[in-house]
Formats: sequence, structure tokens, C-alpha cells
Amino acid sequence: MTSTTIPATTDLSDDYPDLVRHAESLFRDYGGRIAFCGPVATLKVPDDNSKVREAVESPGGGRVLVVDGGGALNYALFGGNLGKLAEKNGWAGVVVYGCVRDTAELPECAIGVKALAAHPKRSNKRGLGEADVPVSFAGVTIAPGEWLYADADGIVISSEKLG
Repeated sequence: MTSTTIPATTDLSDDYPDLVRHAESLFRDYGGRIAFCGPVATLKVPDDNSKVREAVESPGGGRVLVVDGGGALNYALFGGNLGKLAEKNGWAGVVVYGCVRDTAELPECAIGVKALAAHPKRSNKRGLGEADVPVSFAGVTIAPGEWLYADADGIVISSEKLG
């Protein structure tokens, strides 16, 4: 989806007050696209980004990868190489409840990337984590298949496609 076809989170919030849930305003923008949306794929990972790599190596089909890294601020779960893979494989965006790195490279990727902060240290790689499970952070629970809409004003979640 291009940014011209993505409904504004403010409009969705106003037009569908009973259908959207609002994530707390914790996230910063790091990707080449500020506005993005799509059906959600989820990951719950410890200090290990192996499952994140596996996900973005697979066809994204316009989905948004939501990564619950437990809010850890002492290592990164996503960076420039994974951003390029996500773009190449058709992911609309990635939301990381944790950190990213390679912040000079991420804006060159034509995907949305939101995260709590940046950190230079890479995560461990032990193959740990769970895919396609509900994740809870920033005051919301997000299930696989729900719709995530993100822009400069924040993130809203809906159980169905809106707009």
C-alpha cells in the first residue's frame, strides 16, 4: 500500500471509536515510510531475533510484523539488513516493542518501522521465540490477523480492515 491509500489514524479513531484500540504513544519512527498498515503477523521473542529474520525472509504479502521483545532497551531486534529483507519480501512494516539498530539504513527501506529506541548491540541468535501468538504491550493486546494502522500520530488496531 502507498501512503496515499492508508487511512489516517486520527480519522480511524474518530470514525470508528468502538472498533479501534489505541497503542500508547511509546514508539518512534525509523523506516522509510511513516504511514503503513496491514494485517498483523506476531512474534514473541526473548533477547533473540532469529524468528524475526525467519519472518522477514518469508513473503510478507503487505502484512505488518509485530514483534514483542518485552520492551528491552539493551539490544536491538531489527536492523538495516532485516529492513532490506522485509522490503524485498513485501512486508508493509514492522513494529518492535524493543530496539532497532542501523538507524542510518532503515530510512532507506520502503517499509514502516516503529520501535521504542535504538541500540547498537545485536541480539542473541538461538532460534528462540513464538510466532502467531497474541502479544500485549503499550496498553493493547494484538492478535495475528488483526489490522494495524500506523502513522506519525500513532498506532491503532482493529479486528477488521477499516477505511
